[in-house]
Amino acid sequence: MKELVFVHGRAQQGKDSVGLKSEWIEALRIGLGKSNLQLPIDEARIRFPYYGDTLIDLVDGRSDGDAADVVVRGDGNDADKRQFMLAILQDLQEQTGITDEQVAELAGDEVAERGVANWGWVQSILKAVDRYVPGGSGASIALVTNDAFHYLKNSTIRERIEIGVAKAISPGVETVVVSHSLGTVVTYNLLRREGHLRGWKVPFLVTLGSPLGVTAIRKTIRGFAPTRCPECVSSWFNVRDERDVVALYPLDVKNFPLVPELPLVENTAHVQNHTENRHGIEGYLDDREVALRIYGALIST
Repeated sequence: MKELVFVHGRAQQGKDSVGLKSEWIEALRIGLGKSNLQLPIDEARIRFPYYGDTLIDLVDGRSDGDAADVVVRGDGNDADKRQFMLAILQDLQEQTGITDEQVAELAGDEVAERGVANWGWVQSILKAVDRYVPGGSGASIALVTNDAFHYLKNSTIRERIEIGVAKAISPGVETVVVSHSLGTVVTYNLLRREGHLRGWKVPFLVTLGSPLGVTAIRKTIRGFAPTRCPECVSSWFNVRDERDVVALYPLDVKNFPLVPELPLVENTAHVQNHTENRHGIEGYLDDREVALRIYGALIST
């Protein structure tokens, strides 16, 4: 019998892992209910590796609001981290259609120079996300960027996060893996590097609200190894709401080219995520089509 592994993203710190697992399962149940279906496996066969407390360590235990304020101010940012954030926010401005004029209006007189090389301008882009992108959150972008940077650039943090995720996947057992947000970066990197070596079998990989197509993240991951579908993965389904400012791009041949090219990532942007920031896991898992695809992967022989 197949197993199911959920890999969460950020903003899960300080929470009860059992309760979080229940929230994910309930959202999936709601999605299945839209097709008059029930969860096809026992909850005991669903794994929920939890690394949220590792992420809270990255912002010194601050609340999301306080942590985002520190990240946006740039306190203690080294040159590499600042450049990483600059590249992501440049992508963000272009993809969301926020104009320089809109940013300048928020920047005010204290920011004389336009462009991402100016940190005041960067801060104003995040303010513009709050004002001009429905459901957008500049704070969320700042925190996801911060976490992604530390995961990708710090091998100690990367190992701490990956150990728990790796333990949740049983060698030789067909496992459907569903990941969200930063969790899609963790899952992809781990499956690509370790999957074939550990004997993992993933007939279906689902990535929800993934930032993997964002240029700075994609380039950093490509620096580890060629971008490809992990060898242990048979089929990959990527889901995004086009209003989700974390998932800026589909994982297609333009934004996430694979070597070798096959198997391709199947992309869909049909989801209308009902959560406030268009990025919440509930708004992805309770979607009828997403739930159906997970169900089909779990019952297939």
